[in-house]
Amino acid sequence: RMLKRLETQLGVRLFERSTRRVQITAAGREFAAVAERMLNDLGITVQSVREVAQERRGLVVISCVMSVAVGRLPRMIAAYRSDRPGVEIHVREGVYASILDDVRSGVADFGISYVDELPDFAVGTALGRETFHAVVPARHALAGRRSVALAELAAHPIVALPTESRTRRTIDAAAVTAGLQLHQRVVVNQIATLLALVGAGVGVGVVPGGATRGPLVRGLRFIPLAEPKLVRRLGLIALREREATPVASGFMALLRREWPKSD
Repeated sequence: RMLKRLETQLGVRLFERSTRRVQITAAGREFAAVAERMLNDLGITVQSVREVAQERRGLVVISCVMSVAVGRLPRMIAAYRSDRPGVEIHVREGVYASILDDVRSGVADFGISYVDELPDFAVGTALGRETFHAVVPARHALAGRRSVALAELAAHPIVALPTESRTRRTIDAAAVTAGLQLHQRVVVNQIATLLALVGAGVGVGVVPGGATRGPLVRGLRFIPLAEPKLVRRLGLIALREREATPVASGFMALLRREWPKSD
């Protein structure tokens, strides 16, 4: 009965029937080949969906502040991919404003940035706190200090991030409050470039705690900034009305579980 209904819908005979035998027609053979391909494609699709749901395959795009990209994020990515080698991860390093743009536009699945003040379209989940550090060459006069005041840095040329960076705005606001004039002689767009220039003796810098580790810190000394002590909350930023994909959700769960509470 099913075959007769199918033949009626197709308008062709799939089988030649007699009282003694049933024989497939040319149209039936072609239909069987097409049906077999469709079933194979369906099986592949079902398997692919299962792999995505189980975080065995997929793509996650992360937009994060530069101090995280050169600091803790590489270890977190290695931990996530250790048992999920089929997942592809894209990292977009940027400043606070560009991270919000990436999250709002949907370019990134989520962001990692400062969550103290967020616009209405975003929801933040705190991971921990970052304190700010002065960074100087290993042989600098301040290198042996256990802490340093922002006023002491005002006597040195400073390598700084751009004004649209939340790190730069935090430092500038603290300087204005303290009545200080900082000599920001060189401005760069990347934490890695800032560290390289400090290492070359161009000047001193101020960076979030996340930038104090990793392969870029050789030959540098990081000194906690004590007066004033600058602390910001770092966390996950997601679009309020967007549901995370399985791979993005799994990565965020790992970050919430493994991230240290302070830096």
